[in-house]
Amino acid sequence: MDLSHLPASPAPGLVNLIVEIPAGCRNKYEYNAEAGVMALDRILHSSVRYPFDYGFVPNTLAEDGAPLDAMVIMEEPTFAGCLIRARPIGILDMVDCGAHDGKLLCVPVAGMRQQAISSIRQIATNQLEDVAEFFRTYKSMEGRVTDIRGWLDVDAVPELLERCIAAAARS
Repeated sequence: MDLSHLPASPAPGLVNLIVEIPAGCRNKYEYNAEAGVMALDRILHSSVRYPFDYGFVPNTLAEDGAPLDAMVIMEEPTFAGCLIRARPIGILDMVDCGAHDGKLLCVPVAGMRQQAISSIRQIATNQLEDVAEFFRTYKSMEGRVTDIRGWLDVDAVPELLERCIAAAARS
């Protein structure tokens, strides 16, 4: 699976998202670029499971040295390696082990029920808190220190995305 020619943002306001971990899963898969496949990285030690399909935006480089993380609100889980064209609606702003680690929250373009969602303000507060609590819990169980700074709305997305695309182009 060669992702080198897949644009991070196929059109303004959209991202290509590669799913690494389906919603409801405790297996932590990561894309292994050298082998071109998804690989099992670890199994979560806690009882928590990924709240949404989780992955990354290809051809980006975030401050933590990895591609920009992204989650997508889906009605059904997909599978590791699935490409989803998605619309970012906000960012979970967090610091993981001292490095900024913002995570995009997206809705799928193909999702008819999510077409009207354009902002995290349209997502239930308790659902957003469930996502933040997941990252607090699973990271702490691995002995990693995280600081969940909160949610940023859709207007914060372009700057983060552009910065991560530019960083990947320089590397």
